[in-house]
Amino acid sequence: MKFPYRLIDLTHTLNESVPGWNEWCTFKMDLMLDYADCTTDVKFKGHKIATTTGMGTHMDAPAHCFQGAATIDQLPLEILLVPCVMIDISTHADAHYRVSVDDVETFERTHGAIPTGSLVIIRTGWDAHWSDPEQYRNNYEFPSITVEAARLLLLRGIGGLGVDTFSADRPVDEFGVHEAVLGAGKYLVENIANADQLPPVGSFVGVFPTKIGGATESFVRLVGFIPH
Repeated sequence: MKFPYRLIDLTHTLNESVPGWNEWCTFKMDLMLDYADCTTDVKFKGHKIATTTGMGTHMDAPAHCFQGAATIDQLPLEILLVPCVMIDISTHADAHYRVSVDDVETFERTHGAIPTGSLVIIRTGWDAHWSDPEQYRNNYEFPSITVEAARLLLLRGIGGLGVDTFSADRPVDEFGVHEAVLGAGKYLVENIANADQLPPVGSFVGVFPTKIGGATESFVRLVGFIPH
């Protein structure tokens, strides 16, 4: 039976040169075992990694900001494989742009109401700078989302909110979107790749984090499912 979806990889490759929030990349991968070191007939190669959990394409669980809230390992699969909505503001999103209520309402006038439980992905086009960490960080000036827009999306009953920048918030805005979305028991996905390959509506998305006990963030494999 043919799989009924075309797959889109919405994940940046994680390595030691990806942009880091604090002006350096915390991801480190070392060779632990090489083929030539094996004495068995079947040879193996293995690595060990050290990293912070918020590197690359990653998700924030509610516990990232709220003590006692759900951690990564406590998020049920039912909220991680959901309808996907892609709001494209890339034609007018510069480093200082903030997604507004009007952006959401304009989208809905064209594409209809945002389905309950959806992951809403904001495509700003900022991922074009991913290979240049300094430009991607840009002294923490990048397109972001207003608290008012996030609250409107929460009223629509979204399951999560994603963006192709470092964060839904810039530090200067004091992380109000994190507070609103995670405080509502939803999740955030940041540093999304290839959002331009998604349709505005009609697709699904799988948010697949590494299931780390007690973690408040985790890097993810983010996959779009587009019906044939």
